[in-house]
Amino acid sequence: MSKLFLLLFLVAASALDTASQSGRRITTPRPTETAPMQPPLNAEPEPQPASAPLELLSLPESLRERQIKGLDSGSFRFADFQGKVVVVNLWASWCGPCRREVPEYEKVRKAYAGRDVEFIGLTTEDPRTSSERVKSFLRDISFGFRLGWADRETARTLMNGKNAVPQTLVIDAEGRIVSQWRGYSPGRSGDKLKQTIDHALLTAQRM
Repeated sequence: MSKLFLLLFLVAASALDTASQSGRRITTPRPTETAPMQPPLNAEPEPQPASAPLELLSLPESLRERQIKGLDSGSFRFADFQGKVVVVNLWASWCGPCRREVPEYEKVRKAYAGRDVEFIGLTTEDPRTSSERVKSFLRDISFGFRLGWADRETARTLMNGKNAVPQTLVIDAEGRIVSQWRGYSPGRSGDKLKQTIDHALLTAQRM
């Protein structure tokens, strides 16, 4: 009888243990969800390559009124020569082609003496560091143009992205740029300048 009672006790205890274990739930943690990163609503556009500068068609008013420091003394403005054809030559004392170009341009300048043509030579150098070198250049070569220092803004505007010397511009009596070119062509630059001046003068006569 005691054996039967013990057997029933063990069976009941085993049943209770099985029932308690069946209530356990083994779960695997769910991975944390990450929302996709969205671009900002006011995102700045990607930088685009700089476009080529537009062709300079006429002298801006700000440049016409800008004071240009003369090499010797005083100053002048492009506006001082309104009604004239203006030749602008950009040069530097260290520039070999500039040195060879000046004599050809000087012949052209003398050919138009007394006519409504103004010849201006602007060095792109810094007067604070290049004054003596420029003076030495002018002692070696006769340059009868009206000479001045082109400050950074003047040079930047006139060169219009073409950062090289020599450069030449011919401007008609109304301030329009008839032609602009850079570099020196031996034996031809003087003729090109003369032809361009004649064209600008003829245009002025027709107006």
